Formats: sequence, structure tokens, C-alpha cells
Amino acid sequence: MTAITAKTHLKGFFLEGISVRTTNQNGQSAKDIGELWGRFMADNVLLQIEDRITDEIYCVYTDYESDYTGFYTAVLGCKVSSLDNIPEGLISLIVPAADYVKYVAKGRLPDCVAEAWQNIWSSDLDRKYIADFDVWGTKAQNPEDAEVDIYVGVV
Repeated sequence: MTAITAKTHLKGFFLEGISVRTTNQNGQSAKDIGELWGRFMADNVLLQIEDRITDEIYCVYTDYESDYTGFYTAVLGCKVSSLDNIPEGLISLIVPAADYVKYVAKGRLPDCVAEAWQNIWSSDLDRKYIADFDVWGTKAQNPEDAEVDIYVGVV
């Protein structure tokens, strides 16, 4: 299940990682983002990100074509202290400061996260479609009983 918190303002941050362009149509994003996770793990991307602030993994959804029904870019990576040393093969992203509503997806992975996003898509949130993101921290390490924080940019 998911929990929701009140709107909060978050500072912007830098991210380094890998990306894929996808859409939610016909289940394409589940396939593409699943493959992105596979590449992230197989290529040890976490260890390539030298300036990372934390080992939490962020999945940022950005560069929206329109809304959740159009194309967007998913970036899987880590927060970094600067964008001065971007390793070859990785990309960088600046996530701007903004207002966000936080959801907490709880349960079995990846089902609980997919369910949370289904709830978000069907909600009446006044979304910005600039950047939304999931944070996969220590509570996300048990795939049978995980917690993933989801931040949705709002007006």
C-alpha cells in the first residue's frame, strides 16, 4: 500500500547515472526500466559514480513529452556532490528545487511501486511534469517487504 504526505519543498540536486527514453503505453516503461535496472546492476554503475553523496539509488522521471501518457526519460543513478567528474558512459542531471508530494510504496517489489504509480496516475494531483523520482534506500533492500519513497512534483 501507499501512504501520502503533505506537499513539501525540496532543494535541487545533482544526479549521475544511466537513462532510457520510454512511455507508459502498452507496458513499455515496465520493460524498459526493468532493463535499465538490469544494466545498472550488471555494469556496477553505483561503483562508477565516484562523487556520490549516498548509496541510495534514485530513479528520476523527467523530460516529459506531455504528461504520464507520453514519452519521458527515466534516469537511474545516485546523488552527487558536483557534476565535475562524470564517468564515461554515464549522464548527469540537475533535478530542480520544487514542491513535491511524497508517497511511500510498501510491500513486495516491484509490485508495490507499480501500484503506487497507478494510484498517482489516477489521482487529481496538479503535477508539474518536470521531475518526479523514487528513492531506493536501505528500506528497499528486502524485496518481500520493501519501502520506496516516491516524490511527485506538483504545482
